[in-house]
Amino acid sequence: MAVPAKTTDSSLTLKDRVATLTFERDDVRNALTGSALCDDILATLAWANATPEVSVLIVTGAGKAFSAGGDVKAMRSKADMFGGTPPEIEAAYRAGIQRVPRAMHEAEIVTIAAVNGPAIGAGCDLANMCDLRIGSEAALFGETFVNLGIIPGDGGAWFLQRLIGYQAAADMTFRGRLVKADEAKDMGLLLEVVAADALMKRAHELAAEIAAKPPQALRYAKRLMKLAQRTELPDFLDYCAALQSFCHGTDDHAEAMAAFLDKRAPSYTGR
Repeated sequence: MAVPAKTTDSSLTLKDRVATLTFERDDVRNALTGSALCDDILATLAWANATPEVSVLIVTGAGKAFSAGGDVKAMRSKADMFGGTPPEIEAAYRAGIQRVPRAMHEAEIVTIAAVNGPAIGAGCDLANMCDLRIGSEAALFGETFVNLGIIPGDGGAWFLQRLIGYQAAADMTFRGRLVKADEAKDMGLLLEVVAADALMKRAHELAAEIAAKPPQALRYAKRLMKLAQRTELPDFLDYCAALQSFCHGTDDHAEAMAAFLDKRAPSYTGR
């Protein structure tokens, strides 16, 4: 069994190929700035990418919020990454919060956000960086940067419009309004909405279903989904052919075909 990465403000567990990262800073509503949560996310993703025993990562928050995003009190006092000259603040963003979208975008495992409560500002963007999002009835999304006279400095505008389209993303971004769980599902931000006490059970059910697939093929499929966003079709098809040739030579492919034809459950080894 692989040993999970060390975290400071989060708990990290691994069971049956599913890792769960839980933010444990309810005292600051799991804010990403002014805490070690960004470092925890980065350490977890680096560990998961390098650990073949991980297929899926669930990200959630303990307490009332998924994540309140940035620390508004620190912004007001110009503390931490929010202080200094414009070039210094720019450098702080690049070396700080912007490491998270880069790492999330390069994650080789499937990521699921289990949104237990408000996901505001950078917290909303973090949820949108995941492949899938399940929310409790208490989930609340807000691309609220404009309300504070700033913009989504963590790349949120890039992720949001790719999920729900330009017009819906523009409406959320320009108005800085809050979106409740049912509307979030209707617009495509959430895959499902469940009762609060059923959120983690449903997240783990979904994760288990995905984690039961052949590990190599699953990571290749994730890689292709990301590559398709930035590659022209002829080049993309060439890459698909190359990865497919690897898949055809794996033990798991042979096992999948045998299980299908024998009408039995497969047993994959990741080889």
